[in-house]
Amino acid sequence: MRCERNRPTLSQQYARWLAVLFIALEIVTAAAALAFIFLPMARRAADDLAGLMVLSAQTWSELPPETRPVFEEELARGYQLALRPDMRPPTDTGLGHGFYIRFLEQAFERRLGYAVFFLEQVGPDGGRWLWTVVPGGGRPIGVGLSMGRMQTHPLGALAVALLVGTLLVGLLSWWLARRIALPVARLEVAASQLAAGANPALLPESGPRELADLASHFNHMAIQVRELIDARTTLFAGVSHDLRTPLARMRLAIEMLTLKPEPALLHRLEHDIAEMDALIGQMLQIARGLSTEMPRDFELCGWLRARAHALGAVADSAGARLTVQCNDAVQVHAAPGMLARVIDNLLGNALRYAPGPIELTGEQLPPQAPGRSAGVRIGVLDRGPGIPRDQLATAFRPFHRVGAPLEADNGAFGLGLAIVRQLAHANGWQVSLEARAGGGLAAWVVVNGAGRS
Repeated sequence: MRCERNRPTLSQQYARWLAVLFIALEIVTAAAALAFIFLPMARRAADDLAGLMVLSAQTWSELPPETRPVFEEELARGYQLALRPDMRPPTDTGLGHGFYIRFLEQAFERRLGYAVFFLEQVGPDGGRWLWTVVPGGGRPIGVGLSMGRMQTHPLGALAVALLVGTLLVGLLSWWLARRIALPVARLEVAASQLAAGANPALLPESGPRELADLASHFNHMAIQVRELIDARTTLFAGVSHDLRTPLARMRLAIEMLTLKPEPALLHRLEHDIAEMDALIGQMLQIARGLSTEMPRDFELCGWLRARAHALGAVADSAGARLTVQCNDAVQVHAAPGMLARVIDNLLGNALRYAPGPIELTGEQLPPQAPGRSAGVRIGVLDRGPGIPRDQLATAFRPFHRVGAPLEADNGAFGLGLAIVRQLAHANGWQVSLEARAGGGLAAWVVVNGAGRS
Protein backbone atom coordinates (compact mmCIF):
# COMPACT_ATOMS: atom_id res chain seq x y z
CA MET A 1 0.00 0.00 0.00
CA ARG A 2 1.40 3.36 -0.98
CA CYS A 3 1.69 6.17 1.54
CA GLU A 4 -0.51 9.21 1.06
CA ARG A 5 1.45 12.04 -0.54
CA ASN A 6 -0.32 14.68 1.57
CA ARG A 7 1.11 13.27 4.77
CA PRO A 8 3.88 15.36 6.33
CA THR A 9 7.42 14.17 5.92
CA LEU A 10 9.48 13.11 8.91
CA SER A 11 11.49 16.33 8.82
CA GLN A 12 8.29 18.43 8.64
CA GLN A 13 6.79 16.54 11.57
CA TYR A 14 9.96 16.90 13.64
CA ALA A 15 10.17 20.59 12.74
CA ARG A 16 6.62 21.18 13.98
CA TRP A 17 7.19 19.27 17.21
CA LEU A 18 10.47 21.04 17.91
CA ALA A 19 9.01 24.45 17.09
CA VAL A 20 6.05 23.91 19.40
CA LEU A 21 8.36 22.62 22.12
CA PHE A 22 10.78 25.54 21.83
CA ILE A 23 8.00 28.16 21.68
CA ALA A 24 6.32 26.62 24.73
CA LEU A 25 9.68 26.68 26.49
CA GLU A 26 10.13 30.35 25.60
CA ILE A 27 6.65 31.21 26.85
CA VAL A 28 7.25 29.40 30.12
CA THR A 29 10.64 31.11 30.49
CA ALA A 30 9.14 34.55 29.79
CA ALA A 31 6.28 33.92 32.22
CA ALA A 32 8.72 32.79 34.90
CA ALA A 33 10.93 35.83 34.32
CA LEU A 34 7.91 38.12 34.50
CA ALA A 35 6.50 36.49 37.64
CA PHE A 36 9.73 35.99 39.59
CA ILE A 37 12.01 38.80 38.33
CA PHE A 38 10.31 41.72 36.61
CA LEU A 39 7.16 42.01 38.74
CA PRO A 40 9.00 41.79 42.10
CA MET A 41 11.56 44.32 40.87
CA ALA A 42 8.77 46.63 39.69
CA ARG A 43 6.97 46.41 43.05
CA ARG A 44 10.17 47.20 44.95
CA ALA A 45 11.03 50.08 42.61
CA ALA A 46 7.49 51.46 42.95
CA ASP A 47 7.68 51.22 46.73
CA ASP A 48 11.05 53.01 46.76
CA LEU A 49 9.72 55.74 44.45
CA ALA A 50 6.61 56.23 46.60
CA GLY A 51 8.83 56.59 49.67
CA LEU A 52 11.04 59.12 47.84
CA MET A 53 8.02 61.19 46.74
CA VAL A 54 6.49 61.25 50.23
CA LEU A 55 9.87 62.10 51.79
CA SER A 56 10.44 64.86 49.22
CA ALA A 57 7.08 66.50 50.06
CA GLN A 58 7.73 66.28 53.80
CA THR A 59 11.28 67.60 53.46
CA TRP A 60 10.13 70.54 51.31
CA SER A 61 7.52 71.53 53.87
CA GLU A 62 10.14 71.56 56.63
CA LEU A 63 12.72 73.63 54.71
CA PRO A 64 13.00 77.41 55.07
CA PRO A 65 11.22 79.18 52.22
CA GLU A 66 14.47 80.63 50.82
CA THR A 67 16.02 77.14 50.32
CA ARG A 68 13.01 75.50 48.76
CA PRO A 69 13.79 76.61 45.15
CA VAL A 70 17.23 74.99 45.38
CA PHE A 71 15.64 71.79 46.69
CA GLU A 72 13.06 71.79 43.89
CA GLU A 73 15.80 72.28 41.31
CA GLU A 74 17.77 69.33 42.75
CA LEU A 75 14.65 67.12 42.65
CA ALA A 76 13.98 68.03 39.01
CA ARG A 77 17.57 67.51 37.91
CA GLY A 78 18.47 64.43 39.92
CA TYR A 79 15.18 62.58 40.29
CA GLN A 80 12.83 64.08 37.68
CA LEU A 81 10.35 65.01 40.40
CA ALA A 82 8.43 68.28 40.86
CA LEU A 83 6.47 69.73 43.75
CA ARG A 84 3.29 71.83 43.68
CA PRO A 85 1.99 73.12 47.05
CA ASP A 86 -1.74 73.25 47.82
CA MET A 87 -2.70 71.05 44.86
CA ARG A 88 -6.12 69.46 44.94
CA PRO A 89 -6.04 65.64 45.12
CA PRO A 90 -6.94 64.10 41.76
CA THR A 91 -9.91 61.81 41.50
CA ASP A 92 -10.13 58.43 39.83
CA THR A 93 -10.58 59.15 36.13
CA GLY A 94 -10.17 55.53 35.06
CA LEU A 95 -6.91 56.36 33.33
CA GLY A 96 -4.64 53.32 32.99
CA HIS A 97 -0.90 53.69 33.07
CA GLY A 98 0.31 50.11 33.15
CA PHE A 99 1.19 47.74 35.94
CA TYR A 100 4.09 49.91 37.26
CA ILE A 101 1.82 52.90 38.05
CA ARG A 102 -0.65 50.48 39.57
CA PHE A 103 2.12 49.21 41.85
CA LEU A 104 2.98 52.86 42.67
CA GLU A 105 -0.62 53.58 43.65
CA GLN A 106 -0.65 50.50 45.88
CA ALA A 107 2.61 51.63 47.50
CA PHE A 108 1.12 55.07 48.28
CA GLU A 109 -1.97 53.40 49.71
CA ARG A 110 0.15 51.28 52.03
CA ARG A 111 2.12 54.32 53.20
CA LEU A 112 -0.74 56.83 53.52
CA GLY A 113 -3.57 54.53 54.50
CA TYR A 114 -5.92 55.67 51.76
CA ALA A 115 -6.16 55.34 47.98
CA VAL A 116 -4.43 57.88 45.79
CA PHE A 117 -4.77 58.46 42.06
CA PHE A 118 -2.61 60.04 39.36
CA LEU A 119 -3.45 62.86 37.02
CA GLU A 120 -1.64 63.25 33.71
CA GLN A 121 -0.55 66.83 32.89
CA VAL A 122 2.10 68.76 31.04
CA GLY A 123 5.05 69.28 33.37
CA PRO A 124 7.45 72.17 33.84
CA ASP A 125 9.68 70.89 31.05
CA GLY A 126 6.80 70.51 28.61
CA GLY A 127 6.79 66.73 28.84
CA ARG A 128 4.22 64.29 30.19
CA TRP A 129 4.00 64.18 33.98
CA LEU A 130 1.89 62.21 36.43
CA TRP A 131 0.71 64.08 39.54
CA THR A 132 -0.67 63.01 42.86
CA VAL A 133 -1.07 64.68 46.26
CA VAL A 134 0.57 63.68 49.54
CA PRO A 135 0.35 65.42 52.96
CA GLY A 136 3.35 67.49 54.03
CA GLY A 137 3.53 69.83 56.99
CA GLY A 138 -0.26 69.85 57.41
CA ARG A 139 -0.98 70.92 53.84
CA PRO A 140 -1.54 69.01 50.56
CA ILE A 141 1.51 69.01 48.35
CA GLY A 142 1.38 67.83 44.77
CA VAL A 143 4.25 65.60 43.69
CA GLY A 144 4.86 65.17 39.97
CA LEU A 145 6.63 62.27 38.27
CA SER A 146 8.11 62.68 34.81
CA MET A 147 7.15 59.90 32.38
CA GLY A 148 10.70 60.17 31.05
CA ARG A 149 11.86 58.55 34.29
CA MET A 150 10.29 55.26 33.20
CA GLN A 151 12.36 54.38 30.13
CA THR A 152 12.37 50.64 30.68
CA HIS A 153 9.76 48.51 28.89
CA PRO A 154 10.02 44.96 30.25
CA LEU A 155 6.89 43.76 28.49
CA GLY A 156 8.17 45.14 25.19
CA ALA A 157 11.51 43.47 25.78
CA LEU A 158 9.76 40.15 26.44
CA ALA A 159 7.63 40.57 23.33
CA VAL A 160 10.67 41.29 21.14
CA ALA A 161 12.57 38.40 22.67
CA LEU A 162 9.61 36.10 22.07
CA LEU A 163 9.24 37.24 18.46
CA VAL A 164 12.96 36.93 17.64
CA GLY A 165 13.13 33.63 19.53
CA THR A 166 10.20 32.28 17.54
CA LEU A 167 11.94 33.10 14.26
CA LEU A 168 15.20 31.56 15.45
CA VAL A 169 13.33 28.55 16.80
CA GLY A 170 11.72 27.99 13.41
CA LEU A 171 15.09 27.96 11.67
CA LEU A 172 16.70 25.83 14.39
CA SER A 173 13.80 23.37 14.37
CA TRP A 174 14.01 23.00 10.60
CA TRP A 175 17.78 22.44 10.77
CA LEU A 176 17.53 19.92 13.60
CA ALA A 177 14.65 18.09 11.94
CA ARG A 178 16.59 17.84 8.69
CA ARG A 179 19.63 16.56 10.58
CA ILE A 180 17.58 13.95 12.43
CA ALA A 181 15.48 12.83 9.47
CA LEU A 182 18.24 12.77 6.83
CA PRO A 183 19.64 9.32 7.85
CA VAL A 184 16.09 7.93 7.94
CA ALA A 185 15.40 9.41 4.50
CA ARG A 186 18.57 7.77 3.17
CA LEU A 187 17.44 4.49 4.69
CA GLU A 188 14.01 4.85 3.05
CA VAL A 189 15.59 5.44 -0.38
CA ALA A 190 18.01 2.54 0.06
CA ALA A 191 15.21 0.23 1.27
CA SER A 192 13.03 1.14 -1.72
CA GLN A 193 15.95 0.43 -4.07
CA LEU A 194 16.56 -2.90 -2.35
CA ALA A 195 12.85 -3.79 -2.58
CA ALA A 196 12.93 -2.96 -6.30
CA GLY A 197 15.78 -5.41 -6.82
CA ALA A 198 18.51 -2.80 -7.22
CA ASN A 199 21.85 -2.84 -5.46
CA PRO A 200 21.84 0.23 -3.16
CA ALA A 201 24.99 1.86 -1.89
CA LEU A 202 25.82 1.04 1.71
CA LEU A 203 24.73 3.64 4.26
CA PRO A 204 27.28 5.61 6.32
CA GLU A 205 27.41 4.17 9.83
CA SER A 206 27.70 7.53 11.59
CA GLY A 207 25.62 9.78 13.81
CA PRO A 208 23.83 8.77 17.04
CA ARG A 209 24.24 5.21 18.25
CA GLU A 210 20.72 4.10 17.34
CA LEU A 211 20.97 5.45 13.78
CA ALA A 212 24.49 4.05 13.36
CA ASP A 213 23.28 0.62 14.56
CA LEU A 214 20.28 0.83 12.22
CA ALA A 215 22.55 1.67 9.28
CA SER A 216 24.88 -1.18 10.24
CA HIS A 217 21.98 -3.67 10.38
CA PHE A 218 20.67 -2.45 7.03
CA ASN A 219 24.12 -2.73 5.43
CA HIS A 220 24.44 -6.27 6.81
CA MET A 221 21.01 -7.14 5.43
CA ALA A 222 21.82 -5.57 2.04
CA ILE A 223 25.05 -7.56 1.82
CA GLN A 224 23.21 -10.75 2.74
CA VAL A 225 20.52 -10.06 0.13
CA ARG A 226 23.24 -9.36 -2.44
CA GLU A 227 25.01 -12.62 -1.56
CA LEU A 228 21.69 -14.49 -1.64
CA ILE A 229 20.91 -13.14 -5.11
CA ASP A 230 24.42 -14.02 -6.29
CA ALA A 231 24.09 -17.51 -4.81
CA ARG A 232 20.67 -17.99 -6.42
CA THR A 233 22.03 -16.87 -9.79
CA THR A 234 25.00 -19.19 -9.39
CA LEU A 235 22.73 -22.06 -8.37
CA PHE A 236 20.46 -21.61 -11.36
CA ALA A 237 23.38 -21.32 -13.74
CA GLY A 238 25.18 -24.25 -12.15
CA VAL A 239 22.12 -26.51 -12.18
CA SER A 240 21.46 -25.64 -15.82
CA HIS A 241 25.07 -26.35 -16.70
CA ASP A 242 25.37 -29.59 -14.72
CA LEU A 243 22.09 -30.99 -16.02
CA ARG A 244 22.98 -30.43 -19.65
CA THR A 245 25.81 -32.99 -19.66
CA PRO A 246 23.77 -36.00 -18.43
CA LEU A 247 20.79 -34.91 -20.53
CA ALA A 248 22.97 -34.82 -23.64
CA ARG A 249 24.35 -38.28 -22.82
CA MET A 250 20.85 -39.59 -22.19
CA ARG A 251 19.60 -38.19 -25.51
CA LEU A 252 22.51 -39.81 -27.33
CA ALA A 253 21.96 -43.11 -25.51
CA ILE A 254 18.25 -43.13 -26.39
CA GLU A 255 19.04 -42.53 -30.07
CA MET A 256 21.57 -45.37 -30.02
CA LEU A 257 19.13 -47.66 -28.22
CA THR A 258 16.62 -47.18 -31.03
CA LEU A 259 19.24 -48.52 -33.41
CA LYS A 260 20.79 -51.27 -31.28
CA PRO A 261 19.78 -52.04 -27.67
CA GLU A 262 22.82 -52.66 -25.46
CA PRO A 263 23.01 -53.25 -21.68
CA ALA A 264 25.88 -50.78 -21.40
CA LEU A 265 23.69 -47.98 -22.75
CA LEU A 266 20.94 -48.84 -20.26
CA HIS A 267 23.50 -48.83 -17.46
CA ARG A 268 24.69 -45.44 -18.65
CA LEU A 269 21.12 -44.13 -18.60
CA GLU A 270 20.66 -45.37 -15.04
CA HIS A 271 23.94 -43.69 -14.03
CA ASP A 272 22.88 -40.39 -15.59
CA ILE A 273 19.47 -40.54 -13.89
CA ALA A 274 21.15 -41.24 -10.55
CA GLU A 275 23.52 -38.32 -11.12
CA MET A 276 20.65 -35.97 -11.86
CA ASP A 277 18.74 -37.25 -8.83
CA ALA A 278 21.80 -36.63 -6.63
CA LEU A 279 22.12 -33.10 -7.92
CA ILE A 280 18.43 -32.37 -7.31
CA GLY A 281 18.73 -33.96 -3.86
CA GLN A 282 21.58 -31.64 -2.91
CA MET A 283 19.62 -28.64 -4.16
CA LEU A 284 16.69 -29.71 -1.95
CA GLN A 285 19.11 -30.10 0.94
CA ILE A 286 20.20 -26.47 0.50
CA ALA A 287 16.55 -25.37 0.43
CA ARG A 288 15.77 -27.35 3.61
CA GLY A 289 18.68 -25.60 5.31
CA LEU A 290 16.50 -22.49 5.66
CA SER A 291 14.26 -24.26 8.18
CA THR A 292 15.67 -24.52 11.68
CA GLU A 293 15.41 -27.19 14.37
CA MET A 294 14.93 -26.46 18.05
CA PRO A 295 18.29 -26.63 19.88
CA ARG A 296 18.89 -28.65 23.03
CA ASP A 297 21.76 -29.53 25.35
CA PHE A 298 23.72 -32.72 24.74
CA GLU A 299 27.16 -34.18 25.40
CA LEU A 300 29.40 -33.49 22.39
CA CYS A 301 32.06 -36.17 22.63
CA GLY A 302 29.66 -39.11 22.63
CA TRP A 303 27.75 -37.49 19.79
CA LEU A 304 30.97 -37.16 17.71
CA ARG A 305 31.83 -40.81 18.36
CA ALA A 306 28.34 -41.78 17.20
CA ARG A 307 28.84 -39.80 13.96
CA ALA A 308 32.22 -41.46 13.39
CA HIS A 309 30.66 -44.90 13.98
CA ALA A 310 27.77 -44.14 11.60
CA LEU A 311 30.24 -43.24 8.83
CA GLY A 312 32.71 -46.00 9.67
CA ALA A 313 31.73 -48.24 6.77
CA VAL A 314 31.94 -45.36 4.29
CA ALA A 315 35.35 -44.39 5.69
CA ASP A 316 36.61 -47.98 5.38
CA SER A 317 35.47 -48.20 1.78
CA ALA A 318 37.26 -44.92 1.00
CA GLY A 319 40.44 -46.08 2.70
CA ALA A 320 40.15 -43.48 5.47
CA ARG A 321 40.74 -43.80 9.21
CA LEU A 322 38.45 -41.79 11.49
CA THR A 323 39.53 -40.79 15.00
CA VAL A 324 37.83 -38.63 17.63
CA GLN A 325 39.73 -36.23 19.89
CA CYS A 326 37.44 -34.71 22.52
CA ASN A 327 37.15 -34.04 26.24
CA ASP A 328 34.21 -35.90 27.75
CA ALA A 329 33.17 -32.80 29.74
CA VAL A 330 32.27 -30.77 26.63
CA GLN A 331 28.60 -29.78 26.48
CA VAL A 332 26.92 -28.17 23.47
CA HIS A 333 23.61 -26.36 22.99
CA ALA A 334 22.55 -26.91 19.38
CA ALA A 335 20.09 -28.62 17.06
CA PRO A 336 21.58 -32.13 16.75
CA GLY A 337 19.96 -32.94 13.40
CA MET A 338 21.23 -29.73 11.76
CA LEU A 339 24.66 -30.19 13.31
CA ALA A 340 24.80 -33.76 12.02
CA ARG A 341 24.09 -32.58 8.46
CA VAL A 342 26.89 -30.01 8.72
CA ILE A 343 29.45 -32.46 10.14
CA ASP A 344 28.41 -35.24 7.71
CA ASN A 345 28.88 -32.91 4.73
CA LEU A 346 32.33 -31.88 5.97
CA LEU A 347 33.24 -35.52 6.59
CA GLY A 348 31.90 -36.45 3.15
CA ASN A 349 34.19 -33.87 1.55
CA ALA A 350 37.14 -35.11 3.57
CA LEU A 351 36.45 -38.78 2.65
CA ARG A 352 36.10 -37.86 -1.02
CA TYR A 353 39.16 -35.63 -1.40
CA ALA A 354 41.47 -36.72 1.42
CA PRO A 355 41.17 -40.46 2.16
CA GLY A 356 43.59 -41.19 4.95
CA PRO A 357 43.76 -40.06 8.57
CA ILE A 358 40.75 -37.85 9.39
CA GLU A 359 40.27 -36.42 12.87
CA LEU A 360 37.05 -35.23 14.50
CA THR A 361 37.73 -32.79 17.34
CA GLY A 362 35.56 -30.97 19.86
CA GLU A 363 36.78 -28.36 22.32
CA GLN A 364 35.26 -25.92 24.77
CA LEU A 365 35.59 -22.17 24.14
CA PRO A 366 35.85 -19.57 26.93
CA PRO A 367 32.66 -17.60 27.72
CA GLN A 368 32.38 -14.34 25.76
CA ALA A 369 30.06 -12.60 28.24
CA PRO A 370 28.82 -13.12 31.83
CA GLY A 371 25.63 -15.11 32.06
CA ARG A 372 26.28 -17.05 28.87
CA SER A 373 27.57 -20.58 28.56
CA ALA A 374 30.78 -21.15 26.65
CA GLY A 375 30.51 -22.16 23.02
CA VAL A 376 32.25 -25.10 21.40
CA ARG A 377 34.39 -25.56 18.32
CA ILE A 378 34.10 -28.71 16.20
CA GLY A 379 36.75 -29.55 13.64
CA VAL A 380 37.14 -31.98 10.73
CA LEU A 381 40.89 -32.27 10.08
CA ASP A 382 42.44 -34.19 7.19
CA ARG A 383 45.84 -34.61 5.59
CA GLY A 384 44.76 -34.41 1.98
CA PRO A 385 45.87 -32.00 -0.76
CA GLY A 386 43.93 -29.17 0.92
CA ILE A 387 42.67 -26.01 -0.80
CA PRO A 388 44.92 -23.21 -2.08
CA ARG A 389 44.87 -20.22 0.24
CA ASP A 390 43.59 -17.91 -2.50
CA GLN A 391 40.52 -20.17 -2.92
CA LEU A 392 39.57 -20.64 0.73
CA ALA A 393 37.23 -17.62 0.68
CA THR A 394 35.36 -18.84 -2.44
CA ALA A 395 35.21 -22.51 -1.53
CA PHE A 396 31.73 -22.09 0.00
CA ARG A 397 30.20 -20.77 -3.23
CA PRO A 398 27.78 -23.16 -4.95
CA PHE A 399 29.32 -25.24 -7.78
CA HIS A 400 32.81 -24.01 -6.95
CA ARG A 401 35.14 -26.93 -7.62
CA VAL A 402 38.74 -26.83 -6.55
CA GLY A 403 39.65 -29.87 -8.62
CA ALA A 404 38.88 -30.79 -12.20
CA PRO A 405 35.43 -30.08 -13.65
CA LEU A 406 34.82 -33.81 -14.15
CA GLU A 407 34.49 -34.41 -10.41
CA ALA A 408 30.74 -34.79 -10.88
CA ASP A 409 31.47 -38.22 -12.23
CA ASN A 410 32.45 -39.15 -8.68
CA GLY A 411 29.30 -37.61 -7.18
CA ALA A 412 30.76 -34.16 -6.47
CA PHE A 413 28.83 -31.16 -7.72
CA GLY A 414 30.51 -28.42 -5.68
CA LEU A 415 27.49 -28.08 -3.37
CA GLY A 416 28.76 -29.72 -0.15
CA LEU A 417 30.35 -26.64 1.36
CA ALA A 418 27.49 -24.45 0.11
CA ILE A 419 25.09 -26.71 2.08
CA VAL A 420 27.33 -26.41 5.13
CA ARG A 421 27.36 -22.61 4.97
CA GLN A 422 23.58 -22.43 4.43
CA LEU A 423 22.90 -24.65 7.43
CA ALA A 424 25.40 -22.78 9.60
CA HIS A 425 23.90 -19.39 8.75
CA ALA A 426 20.39 -20.69 9.43
CA ASN A 427 21.43 -21.76 12.94
CA GLY A 428 23.71 -18.85 13.80
CA TRP A 429 26.95 -20.83 13.67
CA GLN A 430 30.28 -19.82 12.15
CA VAL A 431 32.05 -22.09 9.68
CA SER A 432 35.55 -21.57 8.30
CA LEU A 433 38.35 -23.35 6.45
CA GLU A 434 42.08 -23.08 7.04
CA ALA A 435 45.18 -24.81 5.76
CA ARG A 436 46.94 -27.09 8.23
CA ALA A 437 50.62 -26.92 8.96
CA GLY A 438 52.25 -29.89 7.27
CA GLY A 439 49.48 -30.21 4.67
CA GLY A 440 45.78 -30.86 4.73
CA LEU A 441 42.66 -28.90 5.52
CA ALA A 442 40.91 -27.98 8.78
CA ALA A 443 37.17 -27.25 8.66
CA TRP A 444 35.86 -25.58 11.82
CA VAL A 445 32.29 -25.08 13.05
CA VAL A 446 31.80 -22.74 16.02
CA VAL A 447 28.55 -23.21 17.94
CA ASN A 448 27.93 -20.32 20.31
CA GLY A 449 26.68 -20.94 23.84
CA ALA A 450 23.16 -20.14 25.03
CA GLY A 451 22.14 -17.88 27.87
CA ARG A 452 21.57 -19.51 31.26
CA SER A 453 18.90 -18.48 33.71
